[in-house]
Amino acid sequence: MNYAVIFAGGTGTRMNTKTRPKQFLTLHGKEIIIYTLEHFENHPGIDGISVVCIAEWIDYLKKLLEKYHIQKVKWISPGGGTGQESIFNGLNAMRGDIDKDSIVLIHDGVRPLIDEKLITDNIKMVQEKGCAVTVVPAIETVMLVDDKGEIVESVDRNKCRVVRAPQSFIYQELMNAHDRAREKGIINMIDSATMMSEAGHTLYPVVGRPDNIKITTPSDFYTFRAIVEAEENSQIFG
Repeated sequence: MNYAVIFAGGTGTRMNTKTRPKQFLTLHGKEIIIYTLEHFENHPGIDGISVVCIAEWIDYLKKLLEKYHIQKVKWISPGGGTGQESIFNGLNAMRGDIDKDSIVLIHDGVRPLIDEKLITDNIKMVQEKGCAVTVVPAIETVMLVDDKGEIVESVDRNKCRVVRAPQSFIYQELMNAHDRAREKGIINMIDSATMMSEAGHTLYPVVGRPDNIKITTPSDFYTFRAIVEAEENSQIFG
């Protein structure tokens, strides 16, 4: 069985919006979180979805799920103080309800430009290798900076990848990593891939689309709008 954990617990301070969190901003009348959820809802290989949401917005989210007929969401949890804690809440809500060897795809609620192929590729990689981390090739020059703020080394960008999402793992293995981190008092690991790497797991890349961006700033939102409108125009005009 395959499940998605969708992290939508952020407040969006870099979006400069005072009306609502970034995941609930709308494009053409539809909320960003719904664009994201629909990819998992419509994928035949996804059996259930766990959503982590800002506590004050859970009731609103439930209304959206009903409005857009999102039926695979089986768990809704409040966000934590950090991204790591929020993802733990989403995973922990599933504990005891799913098989330990299930595959879980961790994804950002504000990363709506994924597609069916990327979800499928993540699932297949976990089936074959035990984990999958979505990446895109680095296209800019990459340099290392030391503690003094000085550039010390230019890195071969052909060997560099930018990590994105989904990040996908065996449920019990990821749960164990979270439990161990919490026992050590670690509550702010940057992402699931980093946590699993530090827990000793080998990570395997799945190449995603360059436009699989995370909508964090106003410019990201405008990029998202342009891509959606371009896709809509291609359907009409070919």
